[in-house]
Amino acid sequence: MVELTVLHSPTLESVLMVEKAIQKYSQECGKYQLWKKLPKRMMYQTFQVILDYLEQSGKIIIDKEGCIIWTFNQERIKRLVKESLMVR
Repeated sequence: MVELTVLHSPTLESVLMVEKAIQKYSQECGKYQLWKKLPKRMMYQTFQVILDYLEQSGKIIIDKEGCIIWTFNQERIKRLVKESLMVR
């Protein structure tokens, strides 16, 4: 992981926008291509910070070729909670 100096923290709106874009284009493109497809402009550094957060939180994986893959499955988590999943 590369440590970046953050000029400012991303807003929740920015994080959600990137999440939606990744879900839509999962496994289709790399970082730069995804950044260009965002509906609103954002600094590339801010985009990188969001990707680092999503990767560390287990919502995405970036493969060897740089392709971004959405891994978070909210429906499965809801089902497991409904089935009384026991967490230690």
